[in-house]
Amino acid sequence: MTTASDDDAPPQSAAAPSPFPPIADYAFLSNCHTGALIAPDGSVDWLCVPRFDSPSVFGSLLDREAGMFRIGPFGLNVPASRQYEPGSNTISAVWNTPTGWVTVRSALTMGPSRGEDTVTPHTRPPADEDADHMLVRTVTCLDGSVEVELVCEPVFDYGRTPAEWVLMDGDRHTADASGAGRTLRLRTDMALGIEGGRVRARHVLEKGETLYCALSWAAELAAPETAEEAVAQLDATSTFWRRWFSHARFPDHRWREAIQRSALTIKGLTYMPTGATVAALTTSLPETPGGERNWDYRYTWMRDSTFTLQALHYLNLDWEADEFMQFIADLESNGDGALQIMYGIDGTRDLTESTRDDLSGYAGARPVRIGNGAFDQRQNDVFGAVLDSILLHTVRSKRLPRRLWPLVQQQATCASAVWRNPDQGIWEARGAPQHYVSSKLMCWVALDRASKIAGIRGDRSAEETWRATAEEIRADILEHGVKDGVLRQHYDTEALDASTLLAAVFGFLPRGDQLLRATVDAIATDLTEDGFVLRYRTGETDDGLSGKEGSFLICSFWLVSALTVVEQVQEATDLMERLLSVSSPLGLYAEEFDTSTGRHLGNFPQAFSHLALIEAAGRIILHERMRELM
Repeated sequence: MTTASDDDAPPQSAAAPSPFPPIADYAFLSNCHTGALIAPDGSVDWLCVPRFDSPSVFGSLLDREAGMFRIGPFGLNVPASRQYEPGSNTISAVWNTPTGWVTVRSALTMGPSRGEDTVTPHTRPPADEDADHMLVRTVTCLDGSVEVELVCEPVFDYGRTPAEWVLMDGDRHTADASGAGRTLRLRTDMALGIEGGRVRARHVLEKGETLYCALSWAAELAAPETAEEAVAQLDATSTFWRRWFSHARFPDHRWREAIQRSALTIKGLTYMPTGATVAALTTSLPETPGGERNWDYRYTWMRDSTFTLQALHYLNLDWEADEFMQFIADLESNGDGALQIMYGIDGTRDLTESTRDDLSGYAGARPVRIGNGAFDQRQNDVFGAVLDSILLHTVRSKRLPRRLWPLVQQQATCASAVWRNPDQGIWEARGAPQHYVSSKLMCWVALDRASKIAGIRGDRSAEETWRATAEEIRADILEHGVKDGVLRQHYDTEALDASTLLAAVFGFLPRGDQLLRATVDAIATDLTEDGFVLRYRTGETDDGLSGKEGSFLICSFWLVSALTVVEQVQEATDLMERLLSVSSPLGLYAEEFDTSTGRHLGNFPQAFSHLALIEAAGRIILHERMRELM
């Protein structure tokens, strides 16, 4: 594998800017089975069907020749405005041309369940409404007249196999694209023409007229046959999201809109057939522009589980929380009983990583990775994440499901056996294993939560055994993981690490503890750039990679939570406001934020960032509400 750093990247001429739009300018679509990203010009640049982690059919996010799908005004690339329809994941763009105005609506549509889903079979109970397995788009002329162009160029298997198109009727309104063992159907009321690996259509739309197109991978390739049907499907999709939205509990607060968009994003990143939540929609969007810090995030990480459960229960989304817990209960463990750190969204264990060297990468960032080589790493924080999730769910639901108790026993036993061992840490460092403080901390969480669950169950022997081990871990951290009165990254360094903020988030130390306050203050002062938190300084950490990275948004949200815990609420509120101010124009977050350029970096949208936003906002809002009662 050839590595690259910022210094190695070829210079870009000011006269030849990157053809890739900034990540933060993309809109996110989802039907809880499939996800898509739409560029500002209206082109679908990323779509994996029928699942989040399937090979892409539109992949120009990673190579400008890897497939796209656009409908919109001919010759224009910048809309007058774009927004989500309120309370939904349906996107609407308004375009102003020299001759008129049009609005383009797009959604991965949802509708009433129609029997067994044979495209993406469910392991969880099917809901009343489910994915239609199609992308539907409409264009309506608001004023004047506008020439509209449709271009659909799928390239299957991450840009490897161009589509072979066939017109399916005599009036040019239906065409099938096949490749790599898959067939998609495009249906529209525009007249289609085949041009090699793409189809194209054009039509002058007059005021009051609406046209549509739909790309289907549904059973029997079903698709709307008229513009009226397409509009009805889009309306039904927005209604689905608003109806789901109405079940959530959102605080009456100035941050309400940000919390709502985060909730919709997390729901959109949830794979409904199994209940799993993916870390992000994409793969290989770089953490370092032009560099090698590119990972495939289309999987479910166990460490996300506790933050997912916290957010879902905080928002009163108990059904989704239970679905996610059942997914965890279904997972196959390793031979020692431990869960892997990550799984495929259908529970797949083997996530072997490979590179696609034929793809240019986003703005030249290579390699493009498929799979994630960290899936079989030893990361001891996984036990704490799983057991904290189970305790949260048990307390909220007022019961411990019978099928979860064996999982509690397994994870507590594993944590007891390995907590003294070095590992790769929460950040999945590809350097030498270390005694990371955050890993020890999460093993303490594992045994602390296991003890409490055993107490709820009435198993006094297990409760006392696990409580004693938790106290042993705490003492070891305080003896070996503290230098100059501050928690450090690992036992053999003085470097800081933002993951030690979890000591505040998980209650490792009392709120007024001096070590806790000193650690929070040290990270706020010495591990930030322009007020945003780095996960660590790359020059002080052997993570096996080259190049610099941006500030990690989740770490900044963790700092908000930690500042609230240590009663520095004004500082927490100020940082929260700054974080909200740097969201994308549509309220979305990637993994990282580059304070020098204002760009979002890494995979997008990032569930971890949105989960941490909800948790951080919730802590401050709770503090404000408590003060109102005093």
